[in-house]
Amino acid sequence: MSSQLMNNEYINNPLSADCENCFGLCCVALPYAKSADFAFDKDGGTPCQNLQSNYRCGIHKKLRTKGFRGCAVYECFGAGQKVSQVTYDGNDWRDNPELAKEMFDVFPIMQQLHEMLCYLNEALSLEAAQPIYNELKIALEDTENLTSLSPKLIIDLNVPAHRKKVNDLLLQTSELVRAKVSHKKNKNQKQQIKSRRGSDFIGANLRGADLRGEDLRGALLIASDLREADLRVSDLIGADLRDANLSGANLTGSIFFTQAQVNSAKGDINTKLPPALTIPEHWIKRGK
Repeated sequence: MSSQLMNNEYINNPLSADCENCFGLCCVALPYAKSADFAFDKDGGTPCQNLQSNYRCGIHKKLRTKGFRGCAVYECFGAGQKVSQVTYDGNDWRDNPELAKEMFDVFPIMQQLHEMLCYLNEALSLEAAQPIYNELKIALEDTENLTSLSPKLIIDLNVPAHRKKVNDLLLQTSELVRAKVSHKKNKNQKQQIKSRRGSDFIGANLRGADLRGEDLRGALLIASDLREADLRVSDLIGADLRDANLSGANLTGSIFFTQAQVNSAKGDINTKLPPALTIPEHWIKRGK
């Protein structure tokens, strides 16, 4: 396949993982430790033993049952194919070992930039964000320009500084969107969720909770019970929903909520998701 054709395919799907046009970068560049999410330890820069010669995962359809749930919920936001087919113009690390370390260093930085692009694109699609549309558009263009830099310049980027600028705009977007939500909570609920951003709700009983318009950025909702909870128009950026039970929950209009977060949670066919997200296969199997 020619580099030009691969680049065209990348352009058609820029912010979603396209493993067919990636050199298995997430399976090589990233480290992980043996845990509930990974069956064994792996150092960064070392190919996973499940990675095949064609850069496909040998157990892709069995990741959960084989102990690799962490892989099943990972999202590169299209950084894999961008690095493989654009930054390195289709030159892979196996045939060009001198590029390997640099490519593996570039990939996680590109992943962060693409994640920001994903959120900025979503912000620009929200009617409530119109007052800061120009600022969001400039931030999007600046971030896109950073993804087109040479490998050495990408490695030298001050990503935290750029992320702060983007995050300030995303916070403003969140406030504009959530300001349109009006509701009352009973006394018990108000006490239960009085501190939300970055809060620890691990294993919490939030079944049926009215969380409309709430700021749940970075909240730890691991294994929480969110069955039948109302999460409409909530901000879920960075929220950890691993094993959270979203069965019957309503997440319509929630913002900065990704497919990876959905995939990490539990739910059922009665869970209402934003239109861009889909019910994972393991939710359907779980309900049978």
